[in-house]
Amino acid sequence: MRRGWLIGGIGALLVLLGGGYAAWRVLYRPNVRAFAEGPAYLYIRTGTGYAAVLDSLRKHELLLEPGTFEWVAEYQDYPPRVRPGRYRLDPGLGNVDLVRRLLRGEQDTVRFELNAFHYLDHLPRQVSRQLETDSFKLDLLLGDNAGLQRRYGLDTCTVRTLFMPGPYRLLWNTGARGFLDTMAARYRRFWTPERQARADSLKLSRTQVSVLASIVQRETAQPIDKPLIAAVYLNRLRNGQPLQADPTLLWPLHGLGTRKRVLNVDKKVDSPYNTYRHKGLPPGPITTPRPSSLDAVLKPAHNKNLFFCARPDGSGFSDFAETYAQHKINARRYQHRLDSLGVKR
Repeated sequence: MRRGWLIGGIGALLVLLGGGYAAWRVLYRPNVRAFAEGPAYLYIRTGTGYAAVLDSLRKHELLLEPGTFEWVAEYQDYPPRVRPGRYRLDPGLGNVDLVRRLLRGEQDTVRFELNAFHYLDHLPRQVSRQLETDSFKLDLLLGDNAGLQRRYGLDTCTVRTLFMPGPYRLLWNTGARGFLDTMAARYRRFWTPERQARADSLKLSRTQVSVLASIVQRETAQPIDKPLIAAVYLNRLRNGQPLQADPTLLWPLHGLGTRKRVLNVDKKVDSPYNTYRHKGLPPGPITTPRPSSLDAVLKPAHNKNLFFCARPDGSGFSDFAETYAQHKINARRYQHRLDSLGVKR
């Protein structure tokens, strides 16, 4: 119905303009300015109206003839039907095609990069820097324990398992709820039947896999070492030993990413994340694990190692040991290296 009206309206415009070159110039001649760096984009925020669209087009000099665009936009009844979003303005677009794109809400997606984060309050700020998403609303949803339970079966501790770092294609004006639903859908796609079978064989829930993967990720950035470190922690869990994972001590102290050394006093922190004092896994992940970290837990190395320590050469790799005696030797070498560098914390 609307499409027929639009075509009829263009026909009426042609008659009104008398046809010929004048009509073609107003309706179809390319009116979007070409830029050397590539196509321009028009951002229309949610809740803004036609005046804001015109202001943005004029302010950024996106059109060759703003006046002809206004004429066509008003004739096609665009002013009361502004739709928010991020619109690509190709140089070949004439007024009719541009107005049609805006009327239909034919947005271009943005490449959204979700970086790993340690603390939940970091997420809204990260999202709002790349999308229009309301950071305040997102913060409220992340703090709504009952709502998280109903919609995702998670709580404020475990909701971090939903967020898998990496690139996404999203609409710029994605809302807070839509953003969380997109993250949840990506998380569900990761859990293929094969991965679920591996978790079951390890007697771990999906959340427990994510929690352990978050620790592994904080222990190393070396892909080769991840399955080895995962094996150490799984061996400790099977033996009923405490994990004694240093990154879990720093998480409640907000020291992740800022501390290079764990002190004995840190081991006394009163927190369920203190895996020196509490056996088993902590209640939630300490960072958002990447797919490679999750897969390292699901495909751990097979050995009897119970200890590991960073190598003193600064390579990022670790030395592994089955006995505490051998581990003390490895740990002493690493501590001497930190002392020589003057690293206190």
